Amino acid sequence: QVQLVESGGGLVQSGGSLRLSCAASGITFSIYDMAWYREAPRKERELVARITKGGGTVYTSSVKGRFAISRDNEKNTMDLQMNSLNPEDTAVYYCNAYLYRVGATSDDYWGQGTQVTVSS
Repeated sequence: QVQLVESGGGLVQSGGSLRLSCAASGITFSIYDMAWYREAPRKERELVARITKGGGTVYTSSVKGRFAISRDNEKNTMDLQMNSLNPEDTAVYYCNAYLYRVGATSDDYWGQGTQVTVSS
């Protein structure tokens, strides 16, 4: 079965850093686009950063310059290095794997999430 397992969340002070990891199994990792999403209380889930199967990256404006997404296709892992954290970064962070298929149902998998709390 497909599994996406996040780790690295926790409580940090404003201005601190945290590194999240996502370990994938049950998929051919190298052909999937990967992404980090987050969901804060009373807010909709938003894309934080995406890294395509080819290594291209995109970031939401609020984290650009502070966060860095990466992937290791040999270890089937994706990381998110988060620096200069502020309380607005507090949310549950989710790992996502996506595969577009032409003329067929695409794959869209999610992890259970990891809590990131930034104290002021």
